[in-house]
Amino acid sequence: MKFQMAKNSLFAVLLRSPWWISIAVAAGIFALAKMLLPFRLGAGGVVGSGKQWWSWVALDDAVGAIQHALVTAGLSGPLNVAAPNPVTNAEFTRTLGRVLARPTLFPVPVFAARLAFGEMADALLLASARVVPERLQQTGYVFRHPELEGALRHLLGR
Repeated sequence: MKFQMAKNSLFAVLLRSPWWISIAVAAGIFALAKMLLPFRLGAGGVVGSGKQWWSWVALDDAVGAIQHALVTAGLSGPLNVAAPNPVTNAEFTRTLGRVLARPTLFPVPVFAARLAFGEMADALLLASARVVPERLQQTGYVFRHPELEGALRHLLGR
């Protein structure tokens, strides 16, 4: 893909992203990869209360946001790199189950999440962050995968 830097392109943009789910949904590694086996076996379920917000972004959009930041004149300061539709863990669970055509009946208690993910369970699965990409959208960025189901279907080839 060809792109050109904005004129007078001396600027500073701080890209902020929901790092764990960005990486997990985008590259299919770590958190999502660890979730896939239980979900494929029909043993997936909400983590903890399921009420925690999970912001996420597809790799195509993470790269697109970086490119957008490079070529958009006057864009500076913090920029949230996240899909425009964050979901709760319960919605993520239902969506992943639907994409995989598997039930999501078995909740994952907090202790089990910590057993599987160690100390990172608190930051990766149990913390809540409802991040929205206001400035990205205000400056004209159009998401390729604004909805979680489409992003997961794209990533998992379904």
